[in-house]
Amino acid sequence: MNLSIARFKIHLYDIDMSSILITEFISSQALETLGAKHEVVYEPDLYKDRSQLIAALQNIDALIVRNLTRVNEEILEGASKLRVVGRLGVGLENIDLPACSSRNISVIPATGANAESVAEYVVGAAVTLMRGFVPATHATLNGEWPRPRFSSYNECLGKTLGIVGFGSIGRVVAKKAHAFGFRCLAYDPMLQGSSVSLEHFSVPLMALNELLAQSDVVTLHLPFLPDTKNLFSANTLEKMKIGACLINTARGGIVDELELAERVRSGRIGGAAIDVFFSEPVKDLHHFIGIENLILTPHIAGVTHESNERVSQMIADEVNRFLAG
Repeated sequence: MNLSIARFKIHLYDIDMSSILITEFISSQALETLGAKHEVVYEPDLYKDRSQLIAALQNIDALIVRNLTRVNEEILEGASKLRVVGRLGVGLENIDLPACSSRNISVIPATGANAESVAEYVVGAAVTLMRGFVPATHATLNGEWPRPRFSSYNECLGKTLGIVGFGSIGRVVAKKAHAFGFRCLAYDPMLQGSSVSLEHFSVPLMALNELLAQSDVVTLHLPFLPDTKNLFSANTLEKMKIGACLINTARGGIVDELELAERVRSGRIGGAAIDVFFSEPVKDLHHFIGIENLILTPHIAGVTHESNERVSQMIADEVNRFLAG
């Protein structure tokens, strides 16, 4: 038990007290919010020990996780009191939704709370890739002065950004990209109509192949589902505009990494920013070694100090509201 657990034991004997288990990092303010009304067990590394996790879930009313705690039949079987799972993020791939539904366990994601952070990452990555900042940095550090080479890279003004998946995050991306001078297009199989109106402009909706053919940068904002697994296979990647860049902050497994690496290495695709991987923490990225115009990050697009505060507080408030009935 750590200090955070002891800190909230003072509430143990309150009449209407519910018990909450948190197995990954949450902000201190959100912890205070939860601890003011409930007994809170905060073990931010508990996800690493499945047997301890299963034991800890006995007599727990609410579970709060990020993306590393696998909430499945194995741990739900003994969690007879569990009523709600709060997800500190938006992806639900680590939560067995049918298993939760069959037990009348509600699942609450932090929808929209990290959209600003992800959108900043996407636009920043788009500018970095289009201007070649990463290979220019490496060349300069190696004693070169490759000014003529990098003068052939492109600015964003007037270029086309294709947004694949046009939900809450995709729309914030469009607003930020529009301010940089990008023309934005969108593909989303869940949307109907010819366009989506935002504050001062509209974004045309079109078929995926049409979007790929026109876009200088393609950014992905789709959930990982059977229909989206390997959606960006060799066949799809070949439909991208020659020299276009790809950004994936959605989920690993949507993009075939080996096929992408081959095309960025050859120049068929101009560059890539990959923040998510099929298996995380990622162990082997040998296929990307030696590729110049490449950004690889450890699933941090939506993780900033500010977004952590927003995500944590949203889930704390929503779990409190749920437990209050």
